[in-house]
Amino acid sequence: MRVPTEEELSQLRGFEKIAFRIADKANRDPTLKRYGHRFLDSIGKMWVYVSTNKLTRVDGLQHVREIDRSRGVVFVCNHLTMFDFYVISSVVLRSTDWVKQMFFPVRSAYFYERPDGVLVNAIMSAMAMYPPVLREKERKAFNRYTVDFITEAAATPGSLIGYHPEGTRNKSAEPYTLLPASTGIGEIIYHARPVVIPTFIIGLQSDLATQVRSNFDGTGQPVTVTFGAPIDLADRCSMTAGPEAYRAMAEYLRLSIMRLGQRDYEMRVREGLPLPGPAPRLDTTPNAAELDRMFSGQAQSISL
Repeated sequence: MRVPTEEELSQLRGFEKIAFRIADKANRDPTLKRYGHRFLDSIGKMWVYVSTNKLTRVDGLQHVREIDRSRGVVFVCNHLTMFDFYVISSVVLRSTDWVKQMFFPVRSAYFYERPDGVLVNAIMSAMAMYPPVLREKERKAFNRYTVDFITEAAATPGSLIGYHPEGTRNKSAEPYTLLPASTGIGEIIYHARPVVIPTFIIGLQSDLATQVRSNFDGTGQPVTVTFGAPIDLADRCSMTAGPEAYRAMAEYLRLSIMRLGQRDYEMRVREGLPLPGPAPRLDTTPNAAELDRMFSGQAQSISL
């Protein structure tokens, strides 16, 4: 796996440098990464299950179980809380045996800027929330490393990558309508050619203690996870590598996730479950029909 250049490392500030060295060691050293994954595949997946099992229901799990194991797998998901991928990865680890290592790119804020953030990263993910993503425009040169690292990992069989195309949490009153997608995920998929699983999750609370307590005292809201069928965007794309192709892939993934959100919304209406917000507005995805034609055959795989 490629290492960051001196120029990229120079973008890190203060405590970020220490936090990055710790996380980089945990994810680059084969022995540490192996033992970290064993922790997640045993204690980690079970404590998340015990803390959420009374509230969580899953749809589309067959897509995860029947996956092509010859390539890495990228789960692209909406972003409502910091705990989305804890629940998703617990479901995947308890249902399959193909995962050998996991990476979840995360904003450097908190997890790489504060000692308690590093502690949370260590305890809850064995430092798998790596590499960091820097948001300040003047420091984005570092993110070249993050994209390259995840691209390499995504091309490796046995790798699970968790990625939020939105890039930041959706705190709006419309949780079913995703924020604009970043082009980084399109570039990763274009070059790594992994299996891509669109995923939608909703119902988690942002406060961990409240979320865990609500699972046991009956006050929690239903947490629903919906997996879509695998899609092969890179194999379907005839566009030359570049921002236009990456943007088209990212927008199609956004549309795919929102369609799963619509499935969730309609299921909740049908079964009388609480509605966290208004129905998704699919018309907020530019050129949806054109994207469907571009990635012909994929729309049917996640149709409602």
